[in-house]
Amino acid sequence: MDRQPVMTARRAAGWARYLTPAPESFRLGLVCLGVGAIEGKIVSQPDRALESYAAVLVTGGRGWLRWDGHHHDIVAPAMFWLPPGVRHAYAPDPQGWSEWWALFDGDATQVYERFGYIDLDQPVQRLYDTGALETAFRTLARTSRPDDPRSDVEAAGAMHQLISVAYKSISAAGPAQSPMLRSLRSDAYRPVSVEAQAGRLGMSVTAFRNAVWRAAGCSPKEYVLRLRLNRAKELLVSTDLPVAAVGRRVGYDDAGYFSRLFTRRTGTAPSRFRESQRQMGGAPQP
Repeated sequence: MDRQPVMTARRAAGWARYLTPAPESFRLGLVCLGVGAIEGKIVSQPDRALESYAAVLVTGGRGWLRWDGHHHDIVAPAMFWLPPGVRHAYAPDPQGWSEWWALFDGDATQVYERFGYIDLDQPVQRLYDTGALETAFRTLARTSRPDDPRSDVEAAGAMHQLISVAYKSISAAGPAQSPMLRSLRSDAYRPVSVEAQAGRLGMSVTAFRNAVWRAAGCSPKEYVLRLRLNRAKELLVSTDLPVAAVGRRVGYDDAGYFSRLFTRRTGTAPSRFRESQRQMGGAPQP
């Protein structure tokens, strides 16, 4: 597997740490293969393709990325993703820049792509604040200890956290403030159709669905379902409402349907969920 950083440095200060995870570590879903930082005047290698994913955070300076035949300008602060098998090259302007980079792989990358955490449709993402991301990279560097076999597990956890922080750092408002998601949340417990939601925002149904997918990583129906089930769990544990009443509170007038849906999605019946959570220390609120 290609473990080399995506840049070579000239007249630049930098460091790198590389890990070779044990085969069992890949069962964690995500492994870190390397992490490093470079600052100064850097030149790119010719176009190449990695055998793993890479994340690059540019904290100062500007430059360019050539990704799968397309040119992208980079102005710090910015972050970009490099997937395996895609030819690319990148470099700062002659003045140089400052960057963090990480190499990673594993089956969880497909899930992160599906949920929009790794957005390959927009490989270069402008950032409004890099503080949390730089902290995440430092944590990854601290946990990536080539001489410690336990480092595989700790670095995997730090890599998961870095991807999550990157997603939240893409915009100041954050995906939770998406007008599409706000609209869905406002009517989550009422029988409002997707068509009505889209029309309220002046969007086609297709555009609305696509926008929800980008913001939440799922369909509008799935997003509302999760909101309803999360609220149902809260009511089951914090109140003494009958199961049927809980179902009505979250939008299901058919008690039998609500119980079957809850059981299918959570693996336990509503009444059993209430009992088990209260045995763990939950109690009805006054």
